[in-house]
Amino acid sequence: MRIEDLKPSDGSRKKVKRVGRGIGSGHGKTSCKGHKGQKARSGGGKGAGFEGGQMPLQRRLPKRGFKNHFAKEYAIVNLKDIMRIEDVDIITPNVLFERGIIKNPKDGIKVLSNGVITRPIIIKANAFSSAASGKIAAAGGKAETI
Repeated sequence: MRIEDLKPSDGSRKKVKRVGRGIGSGHGKTSCKGHKGQKARSGGGKGAGFEGGQMPLQRRLPKRGFKNHFAKEYAIVNLKDIMRIEDVDIITPNVLFERGIIKNPKDGIKVLSNGVITRPIIIKANAFSSAASGKIAAAGGKAETI
């Protein structure tokens, strides 16, 4: 057997149905859509979620809550996470991102007070909890708001 003798087995290759290519093709004139009616029109058919005139599920279910699209969403960092970084004395969002402590800074970074801080370090972030800024100041460090 040579490469030019290779061919697909019988029945494995099906011809594409080409509609609207004349009456001799067997799929001409109405292009397999029948005569008139909603489904024969371009863009015809029911929309997604249509339930035959019954009130659709997305309208039957109660709408609850409120999503504030202008709210700022902070990436949360605890003091115990910051204390894992030992060789840097100035902690910035870039340092936290490079070390894998935050994956995405979102709208900013907020430092919370979970953990103990033992050495004086400068932390630059968008927001601090009052307890966190107190712990940083008590250790001789500085909490700088960006």
